[in-house]
Amino acid sequence: MTNDTATEERLIDIEIKLSRQEDLVDTLNQMVYQQQKQIDRLDALCSAMTRHINAMADSAGPSAGTVYEKPPHY
Repeated sequence: MTNDTATEERLIDIEIKLSRQEDLVDTLNQMVYQQQKQIDRLDALCSAMTRHINAMADSAGPSAGTVYEKPPHY
């Protein structure tokens, strides 16, 4: 095996590894993108639920958060 052949084989190996790493980075970027979309959806859902709960608490009136007390005739 000549020096030129060994250098060419090393270059081919490096190009193959680089190509695999580029594919891996692309795959990871897609995963991060999908996860961020999921996080955004969950954040929007939590915000909507918080608004709904607050609206329910507001519509229940001021006594909604008080502790139950026995009526005066007991």
